[in-house]
Amino acid sequence: MSRYHQMFQRLHQRGEGAFGGFLMLGDPDLATSAELLDALVEGGADMVEVGIPFSDPVADGPVIQAAADRALRAGVRVDDCFRLIAQFRAKHPAVPVGILTYANLLAARGRDKFMADAAVAGADSILVADVPSIEAEPYATAAKAAALDLVMIAAPNTPEPVIRRIAELSSGYTYCVARAGVTGTRDKLALDHDRLFGLLRDAGAPPPVLGFGISTPEQVAEALASGASGVIAGSALVKLGADVTALRTLVTDMKAATALPTEQREQHGHFA
Repeated sequence: MSRYHQMFQRLHQRGEGAFGGFLMLGDPDLATSAELLDALVEGGADMVEVGIPFSDPVADGPVIQAAADRALRAGVRVDDCFRLIAQFRAKHPAVPVGILTYANLLAARGRDKFMADAAVAGADSILVADVPSIEAEPYATAAKAAALDLVMIAAPNTPEPVIRRIAELSSGYTYCVARAGVTGTRDKLALDHDRLFGLLRDAGAPPPVLGFGISTPEQVAEALASGASGVIAGSALVKLGADVTALRTLVTDMKAATALPTEQREQHGHFA
């Protein structure tokens, strides 16, 4: 049973949604990055998503792009990131860790080797943000060989045949975008995900986790009320820079917002 499956089952029994925090590995430096990762767990994050610095992160907005640039300028490379993941895994054996990255980094290292090295470091999943579902089968095969979950992206306007392909190829969780565009904070969410969540459920897809634009505890609660099994916040956390205390506090506040009202608990059980 994967760490994601164990996490969703545990949270379902507690009547909570999942809270995931995203950080860019190596930002602003390796030592501080390790402290920030620990602060995510200390603050109450159920799962962790990490970025590997890349020069052209097309899915990311200015906050996370700047974080990748800072890490690259500090000399952080893929091997450094895998070492950070390994250090995190040694301290936090039960917390799911997902990598968000881009196809060029896998191609440079070799797709199979990248997946295998990520798994050895202790990662649970990989999301290759610029690989469309129609090209994802080789990535799914390589991930499965490495015992990694391949996480794929779905949106409210994703066609039904693509939803079925995502359900067939992916595992762990389904990354559902909360809005159009790139990552970044937003004052208000505009959620209309009933169709998407229904199609994912009918196709047997992994649990939906909403990202892109989740930046306040109120938005966490709103996202979960829409039917998501969890949320991921990134830019709001990355914006805090090296302030470990502020990060821990914000994560605690966001995690507190994942407690589900009684009437919402049954609908989340469909994906548990």
